[in-house]
Amino acid sequence: MTAENRTVVVTGIGAFTPLGGDAASFWEGLLEGRSGVGALTEEWAADLPVRIAARTAVDPGDVLPRPLARKLDRSAQFALIAAREAWADAGFDTPATDESSKLAPERLGAVIASGIGGVTTLLDQYDVLKDKGVRKVSPHTVPMLMPNSPAANVGLEVGARAGVHTPVSACASGAEAIGYAIEMIRTGRADVVVAGGTEAAIHPLPIAAFANMMAMSKNNDEPQRASRPYDKARDGFVLGEGAGVVVLESAEHAAARGARVYCEAVGQGLSSDAHHIAQPEPTGAGVARAIADLFERSDLDKAEIVHVNAHATSTPQGDTAEVKALSKELGEHLEHVAISATKSMTGHLLGGAGGIETVATVLALHHRTAPPTINVDDLDDDVQADIVRGEPRELPAEGRIAALNNSFGFGGHNVVLAFRTV
Repeated sequence: MTAENRTVVVTGIGAFTPLGGDAASFWEGLLEGRSGVGALTEEWAADLPVRIAARTAVDPGDVLPRPLARKLDRSAQFALIAAREAWADAGFDTPATDESSKLAPERLGAVIASGIGGVTTLLDQYDVLKDKGVRKVSPHTVPMLMPNSPAANVGLEVGARAGVHTPVSACASGAEAIGYAIEMIRTGRADVVVAGGTEAAIHPLPIAAFANMMAMSKNNDEPQRASRPYDKARDGFVLGEGAGVVVLESAEHAAARGARVYCEAVGQGLSSDAHHIAQPEPTGAGVARAIADLFERSDLDKAEIVHVNAHATSTPQGDTAEVKALSKELGEHLEHVAISATKSMTGHLLGGAGGIETVATVLALHHRTAPPTINVDDLDDDVQADIVRGEPRELPAEGRIAALNNSFGFGGHNVVLAFRTV
């Protein structure tokens, strides 16, 4: 491979999710088919039309030292915890300037995305301003609410000097961050990049706003059954929170230091719908273009694809449009592809979705097992595909296999990531 077309691999994973506070417990929860959705019991939720959400299984305040946690928005707390896990999992020391890490900080980057950024900090500090006055507003407010705060703090943690970036493309943000990181390594800008997505938007204003858009499930009486991709009774997504982070590395760099490799990060496909600010293009044409773009810009063969971690948020239009796109681009091969919709268990993490779902996709290939989709009691007639339901599904035990991870966002952003066993 030339410096402009280097092979990229995944050498570390980290997750902080509604199913567990690390990647192992997250994966265990997925295989168990366990829902992370619960009722919102706070007083502020009592009058909301939606009173359910998927909070992280572990309080970040129980993981981070209090002086540090107080200076970080919840979204940055999630990202830092997941990044620390991924960094250690990849076998690196902190910071990267330590000679034993065998990594020059000028060759290290960080790309951590968030769809909304420090929204809870912004809204909470505005309440402080109104109720207690100017002098009580935290001096840390601006560094906490900045959308690039998670990326900046992860970059500071590992000592990244090749570039720290924050793509913002709504619910496609986390996937776009990982795609950008792949390109940083492939084109020679960096040897190692810490990449992923995070979100912390469980707050009355975002919930009220999404609910009034008719985008969220209002199944308050059965929280764990509310997120139901592909089911005829689906009525919108459930808001989740958390972060997923991977360490990406050039194959040459990983081999030189004897790193454990989970899989290859093949590349990304991108497109935009130019259709509507919030509604998906109903035929799936934009998503299909992103899949086609992936094939055009990589050596991926559709026959290698055995698994898809679908975007599938539980919205009536979005779920079927995605399946139409997969059918258009994969054709008859779609019959041999096991599709998982893990948002049925985690809820929708918005800008963090692509992060945790990339971790899920990497682990699905690593363990050759597709996690189940829960709450599909009555499959939509328009979903002509093999949805993994109820129990995990074994993927082919032999040979090279690949998987796609799809993420789409308000504004018509479409990102398709591909990973492959090595």
